Amino acid sequence: MILYAPSNEPMPADGPKVIPAATLVIFRNAAHGGPPELLMVQRARAMRFAGGAAVFPGGRVDPADRELGAALMPDQPIELAAARIAAIRETLEETGLMVAIRRPVTAEEAAQGRLMLLECGALAPVLERFGWEIVPKRLVLYAHWCPPWDKGFDTRFFVTDLGTGAVDVTVDATENTRLFWTSAAEALAMAARGEIAVIFPTRRNLERLARYGSHEDAIADIARHPVERIHPGIEMVDGEAWLMIPDGHGYPVRGQLKAHADRG
Repeated sequence: MILYAPSNEPMPADGPKVIPAATLVIFRNAAHGGPPELLMVQRARAMRFAGGAAVFPGGRVDPADRELGAALMPDQPIELAAARIAAIRETLEETGLMVAIRRPVTAEEAAQGRLMLLECGALAPVLERFGWEIVPKRLVLYAHWCPPWDKGFDTRFFVTDLGTGAVDVTVDATENTRLFWTSAAEALAMAARGEIAVIFPTRRNLERLARYGSHEDAIADIARHPVERIHPGIEMVDGEAWLMIPDGHGYPVRGQLKAHADRG
């Protein structure tokens, strides 16, 4: 297993030239019981990364995210603080949903905040304008995926819980074409039916998420599997190349045939 650096540190200079990124897995209770629902976005086909695929909200970490993360979370490693800010910012930008704020945020406020964010490109002015206070602990680090090649996304996955209640979400119509709530198991079934496409990291995470009956189950699983960088790699199995992840990270399925795996 490749270990270039701990999860709370940046990739070292002699490692792959990767792009820091963050993704947020948003849980909500299903209206009529059953497994929790997750918010997914379908990427525009023209996007270079994961074009046309269904993914969780997220994107690259910007310099402004690092600045705000350092200011709001001085006790946290800057890589984690910046990733938390990026996950919150990208979620508001892509879905219109404002998460991890101390007081309730109305749909109208979130819509106004999103417009301001799209205009200024940074979260700090939006927080100041609306008096929003971020609660960092509401975003729990869930996983950390980093392909061992240049220009890959060094992505920290977080989970958060909306609980019950209706929320307004609208697609940004630039990077993404639609939003939908679904259970992890149903997302996998949709992929099997050819209704959505999922890239390798999303598929592996959906398989793991499908085992949870609640957000609390996810938190308990995180406690059993401390987060480390996961570096997918090629392994030969019975003479065939498989794209695989190391064992021990809580994933029920470690890989699939390279020929069938979409790396994004």
